[in-house]
Amino acid sequence: MSWQQRIDEALSKQLFRNRWRKRYVVEENSTRLIKIENKTYINFSSNDYLGLNQHPLIIDSWKKGMHLMGVGAGSSGHITGFSRFHSDLEKQIAAWLGYSRAILFISGFAVNQAVISLLSKKNDRIIADKLIHASLLDAAIHSPAKLYRFKHNIIENLIFYLQYLCSGETLVVTEGIFSMDGDAAPLNKINQITKKNNSLLLVDDAHGIGIIGDKGRGSCWVHKIKPDLLTISFSKAFGISGAALLCNENIADYFLQFSRHLIYSTSIPPAQAFALKSALSLIQQGEYLRKCLDDNISYFKLGIKSTSWRFLDSNSAIQPIIIGDDNKAKDLSEKLASAGCWVNVIKPPTVPIGTTRLRITLTSVHTFKDIDVLLEVLNEAAN
Repeated sequence: MSWQQRIDEALSKQLFRNRWRKRYVVEENSTRLIKIENKTYINFSSNDYLGLNQHPLIIDSWKKGMHLMGVGAGSSGHITGFSRFHSDLEKQIAAWLGYSRAILFISGFAVNQAVISLLSKKNDRIIADKLIHASLLDAAIHSPAKLYRFKHNIIENLIFYLQYLCSGETLVVTEGIFSMDGDAAPLNKINQITKKNNSLLLVDDAHGIGIIGDKGRGSCWVHKIKPDLLTISFSKAFGISGAALLCNENIADYFLQFSRHLIYSTSIPPAQAFALKSALSLIQQGEYLRKCLDDNISYFKLGIKSTSWRFLDSNSAIQPIIIGDDNKAKDLSEKLASAGCWVNVIKPPTVPIGTTRLRITLTSVHTFKDIDVLLEVLNEAAN
């Protein structure tokens, strides 16, 4: 089969299975509202949970950073791309979360790939929650280690796989808050079992950091654990992009010496690191924003319970409504769009087959009136 035949066949199958992905051009975006094709919608698909994307302090910091250091890093951090702004941010993130070291990466996808690809060797094993993010799963599948996937949040199943004989090392992988279901991992129990079995624990807290815990310190802080490896994203609560790995001194040095994802990628711009320092400050002082988000979550949950929709009982900003059928999910999304609410459909393979859903995300900048519009359409569509 030629390259062209292979590509044509894959695209035909994608279209036939109703899995075709489409991008929409966003003309304006204030987190709460977005404008697409000249129509403004209430945005219920943003991960900008605290609404910091448009915060004037962050915008001013980015501008100041550009004036001081330009618009790009110019090279890898191992050449000349590691500025004082990067260094300051790493130190502040590490101190905030109680780790000796933090290392910046260009994205959450990159940091998760980097951790698994560097640490996993032949004869090792990875035991991961069934619903881990694609960045973690892809890296685990392509690593030389043996991958086992325990049933979502089922501790007994994790213990079952830990009892398997392994001549190498073991890495246990989970998330603080899961990106598609919005539920939390039982981190305390997972941490205890992992330590008992002399294994390393990796927690991806992209959707918990900045949102829960004292001063937004995230899921691990709430559960009073300190995993060996913690990855956080700056594209959610921070409202920007980029990511960081939190770890001890030896692991940090190991990554600096051998991580190809780190060594061969141009650093995030110094201006971005400078803006992230401002975002961190706002998060640390953001109790009011977290309270607004919590109020919106409670308000939505109260309203959705009066409908017949199957929803996952999440306490996070992620509130999925499980439809199951792809076409029905698309129809509901279009009804919401007609009423001025933007909610994307999430289909397999991003979620398990039979669990196609509308992934509603709430933010601190939504109003109760916004949520009422959403709930009214959902209620009408359910009847």
